[in-house]
Amino acid sequence: MTDYAQEQEMEIEALEAILMDDFKEIHSGESGLATSNRCFQITLSPQEDEADESSTPVQLALIFSHTEKYPDEPPLLNVKSLRGIQTEDLRILKEKLQQEASEILGMAMVYTLVTSAQEWLSERFGQDTSIEDAEAEVAATIDIVIPHGEPVTIDTFMVWRERFEAELALERAKLMPESALTAPKEKKLTGRQWFESGRAAAKGAVPVTEGSDEENEEDIDVDDDDFEDDEEDMLEHYLAEKTDSSSHS
Repeated sequence: MTDYAQEQEMEIEALEAILMDDFKEIHSGESGLATSNRCFQITLSPQEDEADESSTPVQLALIFSHTEKYPDEPPLLNVKSLRGIQTEDLRILKEKLQQEASEILGMAMVYTLVTSAQEWLSERFGQDTSIEDAEAEVAATIDIVIPHGEPVTIDTFMVWRERFEAELALERAKLMPESALTAPKEKKLTGRQWFESGRAAAKGAVPVTEGSDEENEEDIDVDDDDFEDDEEDMLEHYLAEKTDSSSHS
């Protein structure tokens, strides 16, 4: 027959030896547990080192009381914030510990639950602290002043960035070869331009130039009507000049 009282007393002695000042017995009226049995409180914080308690951002009290048939049945558990822990977080942690206790029945489990609560604190609040530190570090790097002495905000930064990109594009344009800046951007040619460029030798055929491809050749839009009108004008001009030269001779 299991001697539950003896097992419970041995566990309490072991917890006192391991946790020392972080372990203490409290009155059942302070425990928040529905029992008149002995109640104990274990103080936990995210850091496992021996840092000054006053510098700890959060602190938790894990409260337990043995039931009659513990460890064959789970202990009574409660969690209380000693510093900086919200009610919802306490609820989540308590449910987590109760679930774990139900899965390891038959063995002394309080120290296992203490370890689980310690890990939860480190993950939950240690991570938040890291994020806050990272955000503060980023904020420090953005703590610059614009020419008018106003602090930089997201809006002023966006305005500055747009202006900077525009100025950068202008500087790049100044460094480009003059030929690149003066090169015509439109591909559409009038009939006269097409004729005078020497491309009229084979109507509809566009010679391949360096850096061009078949798609570029197909994209050139020659207006046939414009070309025919220009060609007629040029022919009339040529005949008129020829007639004048003949009459003078």
